[in-house]
Amino acid sequence: MKNFNLKASTIHLRLVHENDAEFICNLRNDDELNTYISKSTADEEAQRKWIINYKKREQAAEEYYFIICRNSDDLAVGTVRLYDFKENPKSFCWGSWILGENKTKYAAVESALLVYEAGFSYLGFEQSHYEVMKGNDKVHSFHLKMGAEKVSEDSTNIYYIFSKEKYEKNKIQYARFLG
Repeated sequence: MKNFNLKASTIHLRLVHENDAEFICNLRNDDELNTYISKSTADEEAQRKWIINYKKREQAAEEYYFIICRNSDDLAVGTVRLYDFKENPKSFCWGSWILGENKTKYAAVESALLVYEAGFSYLGFEQSHYEVMKGNDKVHSFHLKMGAEKVSEDSTNIYYIFSKEKYEKNKIQYARFLG
């Protein structure tokens, strides 16, 4: 199992636990936050079972699901997941990225930088691939500002890649967010 130490100026990431089921259900079923994510059960027991199954994939280094927490008081404020690991090119997808109302001012940029730190520095990937639903303009703008490259689109999503090289440049440019 990987021992991640993912901490930025105002937030940190920790691996999900079974007792996060209630938090995840509340977050994923908040109508203000779930417009552009896949629907999830509001059933805490079903979420707990999903986490138990996920933990097997974590142990096998197949995916990692993180809770985003404030540094000031360890309050859970969001989620993010790394999954769909590919070998050629060595790439990871990330998603399930949700930040609730108690997030810090810079939680979005900090959590994105920590996702890339996990994927590139800890797991040794060369790039990241992901999709963003059309209409999610804030997230599209965010990824483009960070340096993502749009590679394709379909009727539902726009697909991006983000290189390790770009992350290395961003680490310098955004160093103040990493503390």
